[in-house]
Amino acid sequence: MSTFWSIWVIVLTLANLALVAWILFANRRVAVSDQEDPENRTTGHVYDGIEEYDNPLPRWWFLLFVATLVFTGIYLAIYPGLGNFKGFSGWTSVGQLENEEAKAREQFDETFGRYVEMSVEEIADNREALKMGARIFANNCAVCHGADGGGNYGFPNLTDNDWLYGGSPEDILKTIHDGRQGTMPPQGAVIGEEGVRNAAEYVLALNGLEHDTAMAAEGQKIFGAVCHVCHGADGKGNQAMGAPNLTNNIWLYGGSREQIQHTVRSGRSNEMPKQEDKLREDKIKLVAGYVYSLSRQEEVQQ
Repeated sequence: MSTFWSIWVIVLTLANLALVAWILFANRRVAVSDQEDPENRTTGHVYDGIEEYDNPLPRWWFLLFVATLVFTGIYLAIYPGLGNFKGFSGWTSVGQLENEEAKAREQFDETFGRYVEMSVEEIADNREALKMGARIFANNCAVCHGADGGGNYGFPNLTDNDWLYGGSPEDILKTIHDGRQGTMPPQGAVIGEEGVRNAAEYVLALNGLEHDTAMAAEGQKIFGAVCHVCHGADGKGNQAMGAPNLTNNIWLYGGSREQIQHTVRSGRSNEMPKQEDKLREDKIKLVAGYVYSLSRQEEVQQ
């Protein structure tokens, strides 16, 4: 606050308090004076037979108002309320927020702190930890990956044990902690529309889906020249780059002929936001353990 506005606030506040005090004490005196009849203290106002008397406030009521003025003065001395004057207590809203956050951290440390030192595997085997991880997942991850972790269009299924960047506890922890940025460059301008259709037919063939054999043969040549750098010569992907396996009939953006052509032609771009700025380390550990447990369920079923 500038000096001018600080002075303005101080003067305005104190002037109002002084005005209120003057009104209060001025009304303690009886203003009406009838020399002929000293006991007559009416103001002369009469309405419907009711006369208005000029009586002062009852003593207890007057003292109550005085107490409020005293309280106001003490409050403005202790807490910041007069412009840039900080108050003798040094209280600030920021300081109170920091104190409340410190108390919250202490409570969180009691509840979540012990999980920081646990491994992801240990958390995945701990029923209480999994319940906590599930709640954190529901609040932060379910909007993209679904309430059951089964994924959505453009968002990976976390329950099928098929991983773009690896499904080890360390890989899952890194993904949640640091996030991921995935990009499939558009190839339409590079290989042309015919090349797009041929490459899509080859991808369909890799998955054992219905395809045009002649077009797939041409697409294989394009794949070997352009696509194998990321997806590998056999099309099984590269987790180091986040390039998906194109042979297991698991699709992030759909596996129809039209959807594959669109992916090849226009490319894809997606992002897993990093959670290190949003979640505490212990909560990231709990979520990682929960996600790891989801993939292990399929292993058990198999």
